[in-house]
Amino acid sequence: MSGTPSNAQHRILFAGTPATAVPSLDALVTAGFTVAAVLTRPDAPVGRKKVMTPSPVAARAAELGLPVLHASRLTGEPGRETLERIAALELDAAAVVAYGALVPAAGLALPRLGWVNLHFSLLPAYRGAAPVQHAVIQQEEQTGACVFQLEEGLDTGPVFSRIVRDLAPGETSGDVLADLALSGADLLARTLTDLLAGDATAEPQRGEPTFAPKLDQADGFIDPARPAAEVAARVNGTTPEPGAWAWLDDPTAPVRVKLAGAVAEEAPGAEAGAAPGDLVRDRRTVHLQCADSAVRLVQVQPAGKKPMNAADWARGLPAGARFRSAEEETP
Repeated sequence: MSGTPSNAQHRILFAGTPATAVPSLDALVTAGFTVAAVLTRPDAPVGRKKVMTPSPVAARAAELGLPVLHASRLTGEPGRETLERIAALELDAAAVVAYGALVPAAGLALPRLGWVNLHFSLLPAYRGAAPVQHAVIQQEEQTGACVFQLEEGLDTGPVFSRIVRDLAPGETSGDVLADLALSGADLLARTLTDLLAGDATAEPQRGEPTFAPKLDQADGFIDPARPAAEVAARVNGTTPEPGAWAWLDDPTAPVRVKLAGAVAEEAPGAEAGAAPGDLVRDRRTVHLQCADSAVRLVQVQPAGKKPMNAADWARGLPAGARFRSAEEETP
């Protein structure tokens, strides 16, 4: 969207950290807002060598020539100092997209019109840090994004605007989040434009809330003894973060492999009596037999190697290769 002269009169703070927040920063700059500063989390170690690396938002802000404030939290003594710097900016509003820390009451009161938050769910559904992942895991038919007024409660504030998006079978949470990051960025810019023009109205959230806490490595374990639709949803919901994985049987000890992408479908030519965990292969596909049907695996990453096409990976496996279930002994 193109900027407007009125937007340039307003000073805003943008708070965000991961790559999914970068399109929103770009959208606000394109819309003509005066971004007085960008708030993001400090540099963090990345990769096997743990190289200290700026957040994607910090890197983009540097490219745009915007001032950057680094803070891991806005409470305690370090937080107080950051809030003092924010107060000195004399802001009209602040916009948040996955910053990664709570804003205390003292901070919420600093901008003239408060803080607005772009959240990737249809609130009050999936309040919390991983809304898209949980929506995919729970096999929802739709998700979306909301721009709401930030308050002290966890994603509880009244909603200014929202967009709805269908979830297609086989989509990973990474696919969905990348798409919502773009459409949500436009929604945020339009909503903030309306808010600063006095044309935005927020409505209280309605309905029973559900929650989407941050996922950890254990949440990515794939158990072939579960139904196929559930298995595919967990693979897709935990791709790319925190990562789906399974135990592959080996003559000496189970080998952990990473999975990325799965589609629930019957294995072509599946042998009668295939048991959960069996890998059914042909020249072009590999299917994982589950409790009731099968899932086609899209990509596999063996330990210590790069991701590869699942069928190519399967061609190198010995006959009878299979994944272990949760009930079987694992390391």
